[in-house]
Amino acid sequence: MYELALRHKSASARGQDGVLLNNERLEFLGDAVLNVLVTDLLFKHFESQGEGFLTNTRSKIVQRETLNNIALELGLDKLVLKAEHTLSPRKSIFGNTLEALIGAIYLDKGYRRCKRFLEKRIIQRFIDIERIANQEINFKSKIIEWSQHEKIKLNFEHTELPERIESPLHFEARLFLNGIFVACGKGYTKKQAQQKASQEALAILESRQDLYADIMATAT
Repeated sequence: MYELALRHKSASARGQDGVLLNNERLEFLGDAVLNVLVTDLLFKHFESQGEGFLTNTRSKIVQRETLNNIALELGLDKLVLKAEHTLSPRKSIFGNTLEALIGAIYLDKGYRRCKRFLEKRIIQRFIDIERIANQEINFKSKIIEWSQHEKIKLNFEHTELPERIESPLHFEARLFLNGIFVACGKGYTKKQAQQKASQEALAILESRQDLYADIMATAT
């Protein structure tokens, strides 16, 4: 199971039943487990904070860039099996592998041991929860910097949402790269909606090889 967690789909092996074997299923499981574990940890660590604060802090911890860097610190880049040439942005492979590893630990050892691994081997060594909780990340600036470097046109389209008692969000921003729709976000202001869309777009570019390849094919 742990060997499978380290096998990227570019280096898939074929099982006796003909099914391709790689870490994608374990990555899917690990992503969900990681979100639950981090939610559990933050719920107990910040006893007086509300849902918005906890959700925002969790997103900073489980965001792709953080997982990529932790995976490199753990040395997973030296263990992962992958083809020499792959369309995935290089570092995202390692963050995905970390999620697959968490999925494997969960299946093998259960929730409590998996939580102990997260706390002892990851949180205590690599993550300052208090600093991250108070850190503001400008996702819009990050994706603008990336698009300028890759010579890709970025634009937002905005929609003013109808007023609803159950949803105080007023704006939706749709993010396009070279005319290709990538992500949308909602917020109280256009700026907040753009930040949400940019955050979602960065995550999608890391995980969607097909979309990433389509956008890069249009770069000039």
